[in-house]
Amino acid sequence: MKVEQIYTGCLAQGAYYVESNGEAAIIDPLRETQPYVERATDNNVVIKYIFETHFHADFVSGHLDLAKKTGAKIVYGPNAQTEYEKYLAKDGEVFKIGAVTITVLHTPGHTLESTTYLLKDEKGNPYAIFSGDTLFIGDVGRPDLAQKMEKTTKEDLAGMLFDSLRTKIMTLPDEVLVYPAHGAGSACGKNMSSETWDTLGNQKKTNYALRVDMTKAEFIKEVTDGLMPPPQYFSLNAQLNKKGYGSIDAVMKKGAKALSPRAFEAVANETDALILDVRDKEEFVKGFIPNSIFIGLDGSFAPWVGALIADMQQPILIVAPARRNKETVKRLARVGYDNSIGYLKGGFEAWKKAGKEIDSVKTIDANKFEAIYSKDASIKILDVRKPSEWEGEHIEASQNFALDFINKHMSEVDKQTMYYLHCRSGYRSTVAASILKARGFSNMINVQAKFTDIAASTVPTTAFVCPSTL
Repeated sequence: MKVEQIYTGCLAQGAYYVESNGEAAIIDPLRETQPYVERATDNNVVIKYIFETHFHADFVSGHLDLAKKTGAKIVYGPNAQTEYEKYLAKDGEVFKIGAVTITVLHTPGHTLESTTYLLKDEKGNPYAIFSGDTLFIGDVGRPDLAQKMEKTTKEDLAGMLFDSLRTKIMTLPDEVLVYPAHGAGSACGKNMSSETWDTLGNQKKTNYALRVDMTKAEFIKEVTDGLMPPPQYFSLNAQLNKKGYGSIDAVMKKGAKALSPRAFEAVANETDALILDVRDKEEFVKGFIPNSIFIGLDGSFAPWVGALIADMQQPILIVAPARRNKETVKRLARVGYDNSIGYLKGGFEAWKKAGKEIDSVKTIDANKFEAIYSKDASIKILDVRKPSEWEGEHIEASQNFALDFINKHMSEVDKQTMYYLHCRSGYRSTVAASILKARGFSNMINVQAKFTDIAASTVPTTAFVCPSTL
């Protein structure tokens, strides 16, 4: 038996490859199929099943393309209704992969169809669970994502989750390994660990949601308390995973079209395309194509794309570092943005050499910001971190203007007022500055600095509050 976790940091997502005696199963695959096909080919095995733990909201799964390429059967647990062919498994049903088995454990709560898959080894001993978004390391799945679609409340779903954990998962042996669909950085939970797997026994000791003495009412309160609204693209991705989507190969072909600066400009004007600049933040602020939006590839790229680009069908033109154009197209497709229509050949340097118009963002470091504040403490400061970060510690004079919801709160900004933007590291403030610039807000200065450096300066900040107490 071979079990491999295939972890993708950008999405904080874990897919799984299980192999035994010439057969394999894939659990929760990403959109690009090549990593799974290559493993099966290299090991001379047949991919027999593709198991989906639920309808993912934070990425577009690769089940359809993978099934077409391998002939594998797509398997969902109870309550999963799709517009494509799949096998609807029953609670307790057993699937054989070589000499091992996978048992279906229907665990509703995160969503109504949420299912955990129990892997038993060659001797029939429980070995691991693939828990999807039902159980994370240090947390459980948020119960509010399916409420609108399923016409139920988050409290109803949280109650189901409590029962699922205690009747289906906590009864398993402590030595069973827990392999979740996500780790820290995902918006599918609120307190996930940076660890990507653990033993069930250790989770029983350390995961707040698995406390033995916890009542259902206490569980519902703790799990539903403090949930931020989900990113706008979550419901759209869930629908794609239910209804189906186009081939990733076709998406890659359309997006991998190299355009000269002249052609790039012409296509942008003809299609009203969004120009997405994915270079490093330090490079972007020095110079960029006017009205382009910055979302750097080396940050949490796909989740920020999903949160900030409202229209999935909008054409996208790409400005990327050398040899990272195709990577950008692929990572956009992971979250359902399939309308990339080309990239700037030669990158931003080619644009400059062609003598095209260039814009920039005025940027300062922590020392310069400290000097400005010491002369005028009335300056307007926008902190674009999450509300929980702002509550933990912030500049006393700042206003929380979370990047996650910038499209909703644009009216809070006055075009005639000068603003200083900052975040934790300078990445999110650069994203925010690019969006504001594109919307006609030119009075801004980006403080591209670590918040710890700002807090260590003479700029007054609130007393630090440990996030665990919020």
